[in-house]
Amino acid sequence: MTQLPPVSPHSSLPLLDTDVLRTFVAIAECGSFTRAARQVFRTPSALSMQIKRLEETLGHALFVREARQVRLTPEGETLLGYGRRLLKLNEEAVTQFLAPSVSGRLGFGTTDDVGTRILPGVLAQFARSHPAVQVDVVVGSSREMLARLEAGELDLILVTAGNPGQEVRGEIVHSAPLVWAGREGGLAAQRSPLPVALAHSGCAWRGMALEALDRAGLSYRIAYSCEHCAGQEAAMLADLAVAPFPLSLVRPPLKRIDPGLLPPLGEYQLAMVRRPGADQACETLAGQVMAAFQKL
Repeated sequence: MTQLPPVSPHSSLPLLDTDVLRTFVAIAECGSFTRAARQVFRTPSALSMQIKRLEETLGHALFVREARQVRLTPEGETLLGYGRRLLKLNEEAVTQFLAPSVSGRLGFGTTDDVGTRILPGVLAQFARSHPAVQVDVVVGSSREMLARLEAGELDLILVTAGNPGQEVRGEIVHSAPLVWAGREGGLAAQRSPLPVALAHSGCAWRGMALEALDRAGLSYRIAYSCEHCAGQEAAMLADLAVAPFPLSLVRPPLKRIDPGLLPPLGEYQLAMVRRPGADQACETLAGQVMAAFQKL
């Protein structure tokens, strides 16, 4: 008599339904069954039944239900991480087989302050969804990126908006505070005239800094000038100067200088510009860039 192979002890484990996981994540992110119901186009009672079955399947309560909101239990917090990863993996798998095959080359240009923040995650995500598309990345000044876009060398660029002499192009995708920064424990901020490290002539950061200093009547000297913000960072690390810098990039041993010591700089903006006639791959990358900025 032929013996059947042994059954794996894991074969009887229940499978998590993708639709139910999507409902669970929506409720967790909205903090409300009612708001989540509007998002997934179902009734709150239908969502309640889904979550009840999910809790019965896992043997744990996932939400603490309060008067006007719900919050996750410890088990719910654990499932949220798994749920997001499973939904993302499901999306990638479906995209791999159902999305139209796209190949070719895509030129993407960006300023260096952007590259250190969002590029790694965005490029990794794009590579998974469009593995046949070659992405060539160029990092440089906003002026250079715009010129290369006009020349047809780049398809999508991120540039600082408001640079002197630069026409308004594209759409604003990010606004962030520009602050004065220097080395923690350094003396540059106390020197007179104030030593400042600035980017190239025509940079919005440079214009904002010089205008603020002139308006405040502070004595200063340009002690360090560089095409890239990495050069400004080097000058600050050496305590040679202070510099206008995005708040999100100020990390130890750099620190934000006390706002009471130097004049405020305001916010700077980043614009995304597409080449006219850009294809579907470019539009996808543009969407992923915008989504990455929304998470900052």
